[in-house]
Amino acid sequence: MRRDYKAVLFGNGTMGERHRKFFEYSDVQFLKVFDLEDLDSAGNVRASFVDEFVSKDKVDFAVIASPATTHYEYAKLCLERGISVFVEKPLATLGKQAQELVDLAIRNNVILFVAQSECFNSVFLNFRKHFMNEIGAAGNAAGSSFRLEFRREHKYSARCRDVNVALDLLVHDLSLCLSMFAYDDLNVEKFTISKNEDRAQMQISIVKGAHAGAELDFIVDRNSDIDVRTISVEFGGDGGPACDYSVSLAPHDENGEVIHISDSLENEHKFFLKLMAGACTEWGRRAAQSAANAVKLATISTASS
Repeated sequence: MRRDYKAVLFGNGTMGERHRKFFEYSDVQFLKVFDLEDLDSAGNVRASFVDEFVSKDKVDFAVIASPATTHYEYAKLCLERGISVFVEKPLATLGKQAQELVDLAIRNNVILFVAQSECFNSVFLNFRKHFMNEIGAAGNAAGSSFRLEFRREHKYSARCRDVNVALDLLVHDLSLCLSMFAYDDLNVEKFTISKNEDRAQMQISIVKGAHAGAELDFIVDRNSDIDVRTISVEFGGDGGPACDYSVSLAPHDENGEVIHISDSLENEHKFFLKLMAGACTEWGRRAAQSAANAVKLATISTASS
């Protein structure tokens, strides 16, 4: 695998520093880190810097870890110039913009990768494998319907306040859902966001395909008294798998503090570098489309609560 990539970084905050660290460990050289001091009065990266550094003749890819409201602008800038993009979630703040970026990457034959690290969480990957095997074995047996509840809550943080909780947290669990079930098989039954935009609930039904009739519930809160990331499973009636259960995506230590699983970030960086090396092309395009679909679901019309 090639190990002499050159890159630029947009945004040197918490996630920007993490991504930079992981990539530099893989011998990626960052030619320029764009941060607040590189912005003009309108809040855009100065044109002179763009012309100097954002060129496919000089860099192989861009890492975008700036505020969420700038993701679309910076990703489009790079994709239009033929530069592959590794961008933090959400891909964009509007569904049509997210789809535009996916289409642009395909048209220019470059990589668009959205850093939704939970999709690379080893706990989730193990859960998905066993759960999909369970419901696959049950088939269409009577009572083999199921309900999944995705719950993601944490205490107040000043980070990511430029978007609501749906684009901040819900997109994580929507991306997990879309790695298991087809977007076209889903129908949003209910979606509410609190007036302070810190709590949201979504109810989705699977209306087509092998799992029609199943229910998916999502609860997210970024101003909670607890810190939890779980997927709970309930099976309906006789004929299906034998028991209900819940899985924590973030285990806790003896003091009740969340233990963050470091291999999630490491795995997503490894997959991106595999994509850069020419492997898993179709998988990469499906993953980008899934990230765009997560934004579409997270930005449908809502009711305030």
